[in-house]
Formats: sequence, structure tokens, C-alpha cells
Amino acid sequence: MNIEVEIERFLRRTGMPPTRFGRAAAGDPRLVFDMRLGREIRPRLAARVRTFMQGHAQ
Repeated sequence: MNIEVEIERFLRRTGMPPTRFGRAAAGDPRLVFDMRLGREIRPRLAARVRTFMQGHAQ
């Protein structure tokens, strides 16, 4: 699955604000906003983000 789709689903499911997610998952509060504007999330960062989302599963 596309990492961008995974992030958006995670945000909807958890209700976590995008800035909080970006800061916690990648140390970048603008991650989600930049992603929505076309920022490419590379495989290494995608792996970190996925690890965060799996650890935060509800």
C-alpha cells in the first residue's frame, strides 16, 4: 500500500493532528502537509513512519 494512503488512514482512525504525527513519527511537524503538496517519502523514512504507526496501533 502507498505510504501516503497509510498515513491518511492512520490520521483518520486515530484523530491525531498532522503536526503531532509528523513530529512523533519523523521529527518533522510539516511532514503530512508537505506530503499533501507532493513531497516524496523515501523508503527509509517510510519504514520509520510505518514502525511508528504499528507501535501506535489501537
